[in-house]
Amino acid sequence: MYKNYNTKQMTLSLNLEVYLEENDIAFAIDELIESIPDNIFSSFEHKMGTSSYHPRMMMKLILCGYTQSVFSGRKIEAMSKDSIRAMWLTQNQFPNFRTINRFRVNPLVQPILQECFVQFRTQLVFQQLIDEDAIFIDGTKLEANANKYTFVWKKSTQRYEESLRKKSKAYYQQLVKEQIIPSICSEDEELDNEQLDQIINNLEEKVTDLSEKIENSSDTQVRKELRSERKEPKKALKAFSDFINRKNRYKIQHEIFRNRNSYSKTDHDATFMRMKDDHMMNGQLKPGYNVQIATNHQYVLAYETFPNPTDFKTMIPFLNTIKKSYFDLPTYIVIVSGYGSEENYQAILDEFERIPLITYTMYQKEQTKKYKQNPFIPDNWTYNELEDTYNCPNNQKVKFKNYSTRTDKYGFKRQLKMYECESCLDCPIRSLCTRAKSNKNRVIQKNGNWEYFKAHVRELLRDDITGKIYRQRKIDVEPAFGNLKANLAFNRLSVRGKNKVSQELGFAFMALNLRKLRKNRKDKRPKIRKNKHFEMTLVIFECLFYFKRLLG
Repeated sequence: MYKNYNTKQMTLSLNLEVYLEENDIAFAIDELIESIPDNIFSSFEHKMGTSSYHPRMMMKLILCGYTQSVFSGRKIEAMSKDSIRAMWLTQNQFPNFRTINRFRVNPLVQPILQECFVQFRTQLVFQQLIDEDAIFIDGTKLEANANKYTFVWKKSTQRYEESLRKKSKAYYQQLVKEQIIPSICSEDEELDNEQLDQIINNLEEKVTDLSEKIENSSDTQVRKELRSERKEPKKALKAFSDFINRKNRYKIQHEIFRNRNSYSKTDHDATFMRMKDDHMMNGQLKPGYNVQIATNHQYVLAYETFPNPTDFKTMIPFLNTIKKSYFDLPTYIVIVSGYGSEENYQAILDEFERIPLITYTMYQKEQTKKYKQNPFIPDNWTYNELEDTYNCPNNQKVKFKNYSTRTDKYGFKRQLKMYECESCLDCPIRSLCTRAKSNKNRVIQKNGNWEYFKAHVRELLRDDITGKIYRQRKIDVEPAFGNLKANLAFNRLSVRGKNKVSQELGFAFMALNLRKLRKNRKDKRPKIRKNKHFEMTLVIFECLFYFKRLLG
């Protein structure tokens, strides 16, 4: 005996919500998007042209696709036609893949995504799923949608530009010496674009004049001599036209570089970085983006993309973005040691007025017994505060020498105190203590601000409360990246350009949050109707009532 099955039997369509599980992820998507205020979607309103799909429906469909690891526009379109949860979220509307792709890279979507994260965090706080006293920040690198071999390097561009400058100057001096063109600048002066244009105009006049003479002459020997004379100006004209084109190209490349050392020709915002998934084990560089996230209990609360390969210069702008677009900064800012620098400590304490739980690079090494017992490390030397001197392992005084100000390539200034040993001559342990030349004494430098920040951080990490918060970092922010790349299978971007990449990452991180919320949510959404037969009976009664009214 079988259950009734007949594909040719006409049936009445039912509410698709009946077929979804009680805690289906579609309900979390629907609740999140419906919580966004209507004024956020006002930028999509228009009064001319045909009607468009509602942005709420488009947001739900794309988030539904990303939660199922479906990132292709064509596959999301197919899913809207054969997935029950997608059909319920769209209410049987089927946007084309071009519409889907245009929507998710539309600049007007960025404020909606930011509001999604704001509303999602509000729900988490209300349900007591996260704490409000700390955020955990870390970064990862994601491969860009760009060719791995279309790279442009800043040093190469500078080298080619210098070579071009020398070649053009030498060629110009040769043309002046041979009296092909008149002199337009001094020998020491570099050629700019205006002077290169003038050289090209002079060469064009020279070539044109010789060409007219060749056409007007009937003497074969004269024509031959004129052609020979025209050969060098014609060659120079081609060379200088190439010079000015290359010079303009290098200028454009420098504008694209900004503060970076490389970029990809297929995605100018992508920078070549070292990726962890280096299967060839040869340190291959790939075009990518540095993605920074702020989490709490493994939920991504804020994110931003950067072209910087290193992390420590991304912290201050990321905190400014969180404060401006997402939420007020909590009391504790917990970050890994790669962000520990004098500039970052100073910004958190002075500008943001928060507590930094950030270890510096040497923190773990300083805790080891080997480091503490090494007599040649200046941190282990005895300091005389009254005389402002240190005692080296050979019992020589290391006296204060002078103040020094160091400015890094980003413009941050550090105030240093320089100390020099009295005499390192004939020291029996000199080779173990310093690498300075034999006729020089050992010099050490001390940064008062940096030493204060390190002592402050060590004190915070020794405290029971703040130490416990910091230890939570490795089980809070790291799993978010693991879930993104391994479970969600989001390993490579599918759009180009920083703004478009930022929006796609917004969908990916929100999909990650919704998947986690579905597992951890305490108040499961109850089903409106649990009995499918009861639902069908109601529909049949409604149809009978409708037919009865038609028949009078």
